[in-house]
Amino acid sequence: MGEELKPLFSRKEIAQKVAWLASEISADYADKKLLLIGVLKGAFVFLADLIRHMTIPVEIDFVRIASYGSQKESLGEIKVTKELETSLEGKDVLIIEDIVDTGLSLKFLVDHISTKNPSSLKICALIDKKSRREVEIQVDYVGFDIEKGFVVGYGIDFDEKYRYLPEISVVD
Repeated sequence: MGEELKPLFSRKEIAQKVAWLASEISADYADKKLLLIGVLKGAFVFLADLIRHMTIPVEIDFVRIASYGSQKESLGEIKVTKELETSLEGKDVLIIEDIVDTGLSLKFLVDHISTKNPSSLKICALIDKKSRREVEIQVDYVGFDIEKGFVVGYGIDFDEKYRYLPEISVVD
């Protein structure tokens, strides 16, 4: 593998942050019909833990967009490779993302989902890397803000490696 990993967030820190996010989201959507859209593949672990802490009923769907290859930089072209299976018409939608970096993929996804007429659309990200933003995008629920570093673990990969790690580390 060759990459060196430096611990960034422990299992305990992640668990506490996920529980806090679930509490905030549950309170904000207490009397609404909420649909969570997990962005594959990276957000599946985060989404699974998040819903186990929620105190309101939710629907779940998944979407997959492609923009990263085996490099650490975006490929530039973004496309939907797994479409949603649920109607979004009139629903409160919350996109669940592992990490927001340049914002290009997420902006593409927000624009795509907006065409399906949800009644509201917000974003929840475990990690927000605002310093790398290339487009304006509002992340409504943020677990951790980081300045720099390529992170892996807790579902987040580098070239399909490291998703299985229970903590989040920086690849050096």
